[in-house]
Amino acid sequence: MSTPSGVPPLDSLSGGWVAREELAHLPSLRNQWGQAHANADLTSLSWLALPPYSGGYHTGALRIDGVVPAATAFRWAPWGVQRRAQAGPLHVVTDTRMGYEQTNVLWRTEVTNTSGQAVTVTVSQELLAPVAVSEVDWGWLYGTPWNDGHYHDFFATERTRAEVLATEPGRAHLFPPGRRWIRLGRPRNPGIQRDEDSSAMLLEAELPDHTSPDSGRVRPPAVLATIRFGEREFELDHPEREHRLDPIALAVGETLSFDFSPAAPDQSGVLLTHGNHPDSIQFGLTAGRPWLRLAGERLESPVVLAPGRWHRLAVTLGPEGATFTVNATPAGVTQPWWAGQRWHARVDGDRLAIADSSSPARSVYSFAIAPQSLTAQGSRGLASWTLALQPGQSTHLGITLHLSGAMAGHAPASHAAAGLAVAGGAAVGHATAGLAAASGAAVGLAGAAPAGGAAAGDVDADVLGGRDFDADFAEVADRWRLTWAAAFTPGNKEFSGHLPTLVTADAGLSRTYYLGALLAIYMRNTGVSPIGPVFLTGGPRLGPTTTFYWDQSEWARTAALLEPAGMRAWIVAALAQPYDRSHSFDTRNLLPTGNHYAANDHALFRTVQAYLGITADLRLLQETCAGVTVLDHLRAMAYRHREHRAAFGEGVLADFGADAWELLECVPNYRHGVVSFNAGYVGMLRSLARLLRLLGEPAEAAQAEAEAAQLAGAVLRQYAGGGRWRIAAPQGGETIGHCLDFALVAADMTADLSDVQREEMVDFVCGHLLDGDWMRALSPDDPVAPYSDRPDHGAAGAFGAWPGATAYGLARLGRPDLAQQMLSRAHAATSGGLWGQAMEAVGGGRYRVAERGVANRDTNAAIAVTEAVIAGLFGIHAGYADLTAPAGSPVSGAGELRNINAHGFSGYQRKAHKHVSPHGRHCAAVAALSS
Repeated sequence: MSTPSGVPPLDSLSGGWVAREELAHLPSLRNQWGQAHANADLTSLSWLALPPYSGGYHTGALRIDGVVPAATAFRWAPWGVQRRAQAGPLHVVTDTRMGYEQTNVLWRTEVTNTSGQAVTVTVSQELLAPVAVSEVDWGWLYGTPWNDGHYHDFFATERTRAEVLATEPGRAHLFPPGRRWIRLGRPRNPGIQRDEDSSAMLLEAELPDHTSPDSGRVRPPAVLATIRFGEREFELDHPEREHRLDPIALAVGETLSFDFSPAAPDQSGVLLTHGNHPDSIQFGLTAGRPWLRLAGERLESPVVLAPGRWHRLAVTLGPEGATFTVNATPAGVTQPWWAGQRWHARVDGDRLAIADSSSPARSVYSFAIAPQSLTAQGSRGLASWTLALQPGQSTHLGITLHLSGAMAGHAPASHAAAGLAVAGGAAVGHATAGLAAASGAAVGLAGAAPAGGAAAGDVDADVLGGRDFDADFAEVADRWRLTWAAAFTPGNKEFSGHLPTLVTADAGLSRTYYLGALLAIYMRNTGVSPIGPVFLTGGPRLGPTTTFYWDQSEWARTAALLEPAGMRAWIVAALAQPYDRSHSFDTRNLLPTGNHYAANDHALFRTVQAYLGITADLRLLQETCAGVTVLDHLRAMAYRHREHRAAFGEGVLADFGADAWELLECVPNYRHGVVSFNAGYVGMLRSLARLLRLLGEPAEAAQAEAEAAQLAGAVLRQYAGGGRWRIAAPQGGETIGHCLDFALVAADMTADLSDVQREEMVDFVCGHLLDGDWMRALSPDDPVAPYSDRPDHGAAGAFGAWPGATAYGLARLGRPDLAQQMLSRAHAATSGGLWGQAMEAVGGGRYRVAERGVANRDTNAAIAVTEAVIAGLFGIHAGYADLTAPAGSPVSGAGELRNINAHGFSGYQRKAHKHVSPHGRHCAAVAALSS
């Protein structure tokens, strides 16, 4: 399939080489089933996840004569990541790819002698595969395997990533920085403790507990005992007893110790925890035997401690590990994480096999050129080649990591096997299993391997034997190119829809538009979910199966154009979630994740509206989700403001509460009666009224319009002048200059604004928020700016969605010229790849993808720039009013959109079905849509 006319070749959208010092966040790596993160060396990956496979630690570094070179530059492409370095006379370039719809990873290493003399060098690749199979714990903070346990530990994993350049893998994961509470007795589940910390979410040392309900997190009981810590004594007289003491920091060389006297024999439970983090040092008993846990390691003494006597437990953090002592007697020392505690490596001919002793996971490394030396020790292997290179000569090495072991029925499911909804809204079925033969990923043993390791037969011989590495490697990019072409081809076999082709003389606008389209394809996953293809929200350090309601809504029209069947299935699944108490859901097991967002109603409402406006598939309104029809979900969302009338002020605005986590997380005063989502409720009420009139419900429509008018008046009275808005709160209002207020007022209350207000809002955005290639979410001169230092929602930068949302707002306010100027520069802020969750300012109007604040390298929300082109510059709003009189044009001052796959346009590919009103009365207006 050739790329359609007007669409740039995919290769032209790949990034150029970017120097390491210019990158805050290193590139991601994805395929259609999973994700991973490139590290600072030349080959290793961390955060490898191909559900049900979850990887921990990292995959191993490349050494040149025993030294690990640091990558000096990176180059991203949709199909892989290149890294390069100069190692003495050698120029080394590596290229890492994940197989297209496969559970494997391929590395190609090119070594070139750039000197004028012949050289002989030993190239060694460390081979690690700390991988587990898990069918549970796939939340936003998804579980990864450790020597002891399976859970998410963001900061310990990041410390492990940070030391990949060491000659030997280090043990930094054992040494947590900073001060932490001493907790005696029953521990807390890891995460920010809401009863102790209600401040804005800056995510500098802890994360919220955004795991899925099936993660298995339980609070173990306290050991009944008396504890002496320092000069004080504490009683643990109940299994739920807990005491929190002053925080302390522990450095290398220091010892943490305490004395205790058990009140009863053979107890099991916890005595002391340093903090409430996944990597916390923790002491406890199992049947009276003392143990120590920290950072994925566990040491246990065989000695049963007698009750009624005093005992001392201690841990000393040494440079080579942690030493556990019981009554001054050594009880164990932590070993290196690769020493074979859980995973076992063995050489099998010219391959290296690695087995997980705690899950069915099996991994095999195979080689395009057999290494001259292949050894295994503990959990890792080492493959070495001695190369004799003449001046200017190059050699290529190829390595493939094959993952297997998932039981039949649990391997990734392809788009073709997923039973997707057909056009018009047929029910979406569950994915069929057994795709190993098609994907090259074998279905392995159902049980765990013996301690001796894996046999070669654990991975299908067809996967390993007779494969041409170079052909497999090249095929990955070729398949991506075909997928790119399909995304713009009507009637293609890859997607259930297609995207419009933008033809424009504005080269910057074109690049931004197509990079946004590429981001949608990059974040599309065909293997994780039984509902079919889904667009993941972020990663790769988080959420390999997760979608957020809010983020999806930022580009809902674009999603409905490209993947209408997938979006229909997603809407049904999302509305079946408890979206009144979650911000996202695990699309693999269809389970809720995280705390509630005030944005949820508005997000889900406009996602449904966008899908219906694009497809005219009004049969969706009759679908039942969690026992409620989609239409009644829309009603409930639009009318929810009634339940949250403010008890202050006029009592008209909705009060979203005092919890900053419900709104922008990191802006401490953005709470209670904010303008943004009150304006959103105005828009929902008016949209619902249009839909109700279409369905033959004029009385209810009139009531919704009346409520919208009342609420709109209250919102307008919050205008503070100068383009800023007031926050209504019980203690009195304060003014803020945030892009979210601008975006939602401009989108949902355009006609309510006076000419002066429109002009002032535009001037505020242009004078305070827009900045060169990107923008700031919060005005830098806002009084709260110093207290919201996160580069997504504060003044240090902006979330991936905000430029698109702001550009759409500018277009709605009559300034498409400014919107186009803004969008024409956004492509320059991608750090050589695609946009991330947070783009931080680096000065002079330049921005880069941020890493701090636990920001995601990838975010689907940035597809909002493509949405802004379609909906803003070409006016394709896809609202309920567009069902009878579609708005927008394929031609505008920005150029031309071709093959618009939307209701009312000539590129529309599907025909809506006849519809009967959910209330039983045939609606002529709706029926007309089917003709």
